[in-house]
Amino acid sequence: MELGWLLWGAAVLLRGAAVLLLLHVLAELSPAVGFALRLGWYCVLCVMGSLLAAPACLLLNGGRTVRNMRIIKNVVKTFKYFFGLRFEVKGLENFEVEGPAIIVSNHQSILDMMGLMEVLPDNCVQVGKKELLYTGFVGLIMYLGGVIFINRKSTTSAKMVMSEVAKTMVAENVKVWVYPEGTRNCTGDFLPFKKGAFHLAIQAQVPVIPVVYSSFTSFYNPKKKLFTSGKIKVEVLPPIETKGLTSDDVSDLTDRCYHTMRETFFMLSGRPSPMICHSGNTMDQHAWVSSEH
Repeated sequence: MELGWLLWGAAVLLRGAAVLLLLHVLAELSPAVGFALRLGWYCVLCVMGSLLAAPACLLLNGGRTVRNMRIIKNVVKTFKYFFGLRFEVKGLENFEVEGPAIIVSNHQSILDMMGLMEVLPDNCVQVGKKELLYTGFVGLIMYLGGVIFINRKSTTSAKMVMSEVAKTMVAENVKVWVYPEGTRNCTGDFLPFKKGAFHLAIQAQVPVIPVVYSSFTSFYNPKKKLFTSGKIKVEVLPPIETKGLTSDDVSDLTDRCYHTMRETFFMLSGRPSPMICHSGNTMDQHAWVSSEH
């Protein structure tokens, strides 16, 4: 009887090894297959990580709270080892400001979650689109972590939520992480910044802390079906004070952050910054984006 179980177990292991070997061969032969497999594995890790972290969040902290982000962070930080990703981080001391703050960073792909959790400071919540709440266990873990969900299709609703965020941020002494581009952008450049985060910073009179990640396109490019190992450089820039600023200064603050972050992005990515013409517009931006591909 024991021999039968041993033989059955050996057969299962051999079959599993054969499947893994076949998948490895297919991945080597076809970049598209390799991309799909790695992306699928990433999604599986997200679900597995959520299933692992959710009970811990409920047992240790009792439900929805920003304190759960420390648990989620420790789980997600292990993902990089599965994909051979390395992070080189500078400027973490710039998070050490007294009181609340608005953190803004560039938004490139679904892999941003790993980059976020690599540097996420304590007592920091993220702002995300409402649709993420309905992504099963991943939506649940985001809810438990205190993520603020916004209905981007309703300007009135979004403004009301952000107004409440400003009050909560000051009252509870938390930092808020926002992606001012508003959507993922894997072009190898920046999209124009939306002004909501900067309105929020000035309304609450709290500093803005820019965080810049180098371009992912050398190792992650959905158009080319590319998903390999690589290094991500991250720099936390010095806080930009907003005390004394008014709503009239929102555009200037937005432009200042945009240009500073974009220049840092090209520097971290090992590319020269695009030239700026006298009118302040980027010259030949398309050529720089195309060179990344």
